[in-house]
Amino acid sequence: MLKTVEAFLQIGIQSLEWIMLILIMGGGLYLLLHSRGIPLLKIREATKLLFKKESAPGISRFQALSAVLAATVGLGNISGVAIAIHMGGPGVLVWMWITALIGSIIKFYSCSLSVQLRTTDAQNQPLGGPMFYMDLGIAKWGKPMAIWFSIAGLFGVLPAFTANQLTQTLIDVIAPQQIFAPSWGSWKLFIGIFLCLLTSWVIFGGLQKIVRVTSGLVPVMVLLYLGMGVFILWDNASAVLPSFKLIFREALGLQTAVAGSFWGLVLLGVRRAVFSNESGVGNAPMYHGQSESKKGTDEGLTAMLGPLLDTGLVCTITGLIVIISGAYTVPDLNGIVLTLEAFRRLFFGIGDELLLLMVLVFGVSTLFTYSYYGVKCFGFLTHSRWGQYYNYFYLGSIVFSALVTVEIVIGIIDLSFALMCIPNMLAILYLSKRVKSEMRSRGWL
Repeated sequence: MLKTVEAFLQIGIQSLEWIMLILIMGGGLYLLLHSRGIPLLKIREATKLLFKKESAPGISRFQALSAVLAATVGLGNISGVAIAIHMGGPGVLVWMWITALIGSIIKFYSCSLSVQLRTTDAQNQPLGGPMFYMDLGIAKWGKPMAIWFSIAGLFGVLPAFTANQLTQTLIDVIAPQQIFAPSWGSWKLFIGIFLCLLTSWVIFGGLQKIVRVTSGLVPVMVLLYLGMGVFILWDNASAVLPSFKLIFREALGLQTAVAGSFWGLVLLGVRRAVFSNESGVGNAPMYHGQSESKKGTDEGLTAMLGPLLDTGLVCTITGLIVIISGAYTVPDLNGIVLTLEAFRRLFFGIGDELLLLMVLVFGVSTLFTYSYYGVKCFGFLTHSRWGQYYNYFYLGSIVFSALVTVEIVIGIIDLSFALMCIPNMLAILYLSKRVKSEMRSRGWL
């Protein structure tokens, strides 16, 4: 049965991945030219806006970005990068970097639109996101596109990868195999139920509780991770430049582990980068659309920092450490276990234990934040008051994800993300003139 599911997912992914590649890379390059690259020159202004308060309903820009980073900085960067290097070699990082740069422009446009085209709920709190800028901004096809996006989102935002990898971490790393071996499946079920209960404690508290918890946890963990990563690279400074040479040599060559093809490597890099920073998928605008920002481009600038931080910085540090350690050459190591081994080798033999603490915090915070995406999608399809009922389905998926293989999990996410990406990118491209008009009114063009 599981083999049949894996085969079905692979067929679906192969059918859609080229469309996703064209829309994200081609659409992103169009938006880069459309904006003349101006947003990328305003990183300093974006940083200042992040900490500037406004007297308007909604969450702060800092809280919105923290919630988004809680969903992206974590297992997607720490485990996902290791999976990408394991599958495609070091060269895959180049295509992740390119996708992150293009992705930052896509997030600028999508999150600007999420503020420009939004509505309010019964409590006069802002409601924004792809489904709203599709519905409000595109007269004829907006509603069907919004429904398509929301249905795909119900599955794309499930915590499948996080729950699976957290469970695998606890099974493979924390406890000795002799403890888990006699009843391996039962322990997976127990861990899944524990994560389910922990997550329910936060997500039923609504948006305010989610952003309050994540804005406290995520910045501290990110700083700790970057501090340890930078120390490892400084301690192995002589290996950094050769690692970069290896990355670019393999990225631009035809020798790759991905089906022996150059385009296979590009596709892998795009898919893992999209999973890492979710650019073009449409998740981030659902949080940024709740922001107190009054101008769409203000929110767009702060949202743009996301891909630059998670893929551009965190993924780069993770990738370099995995390459320098040589752990990626061990055939049986993949995912989080590969990253932990790399940190153990390069940080006094205890790097894996310190990283493990961060992984657990990152993973749990991701479980908290992803639920809100599904609540928004379900609320749009039904009624905003009914959105909370999605959380029961979400919690059940945590237990399911703890039990199945990582291949099935990655397949579900890649397929759902592709189905979310198609209507979202088409909507962004169609509505891009609205963002450019605001940029022009502010004297940026």
